[in-house]
Amino acid sequence: MEKPSKNITILGSDTEFDGVLEFADNLKIGGKFKGTINSNGNLEIDKGALCAVDRISASSVVISGTVRGNVYAQERIEMCNGSKVTGDIETARLRIADNVEFDGHVSMLESEPEVDLFSVASAEYKQNLVLKSESDEDV
Repeated sequence: MEKPSKNITILGSDTEFDGVLEFADNLKIGGKFKGTINSNGNLEIDKGALCAVDRISASSVVISGTVRGNVYAQERIEMCNGSKVTGDIETARLRIADNVEFDGHVSMLESEPEVDLFSVASAEYKQNLVLKSESDEDV
């Protein structure tokens, strides 16, 4: 059984968007965006794109263009060659390529226990969280 592919929405290079943007799948920004982005999906900011944000919140963010504002990604943030980021970032995994202009602070998220939330009883999931936090105190 094939896993259904996620939709990709593209805001092209001639697009200018101002406001609050929410999406669930994948979004690629090629133009100008000003405002706030809230998502559980993946965001890609193309080379030449300009995003002036209060906050970006997504599962993963790949930046090839320019971002001014804070970026939060639950899974990962990738700053590609030639990108410019001014603002604080918070993520579980971070990759910064060569030739990136970055001015801000980095906060690394702790990864969650490797337990599928929907396949275990809530008591078991809570126990894994407790075990993880107790093991962190030992370090």
